[in-house]
Amino acid sequence: MMNFPMINTVATGQNINRMRIRAGMTVRDMQEVFGFATPQAIYKWIHGAAMPTIDNMVILAAMFDVTIDEIVAVDMIEVKVG
Repeated sequence: MMNFPMINTVATGQNINRMRIRAGMTVRDMQEVFGFATPQAIYKWIHGAAMPTIDNMVILAAMFDVTIDEIVAVDMIEVKVG
């Protein structure tokens, strides 16, 4: 058995939402920063249905003045190898 990291998309979304609220931003504010036509992508991030692309993750980290590691929630999973 080996341990491998796996992104927890729901916990990552909760981190994004918590940081958004702490920054005093609305979802619409974030939509404008990213230049999205609709807020759907941001809602998907917040609900854990999708992950931001790496370039959007860099923007989130700068926007919230955190590292990407502080945004992304990682769980270790045990995998049988061989």
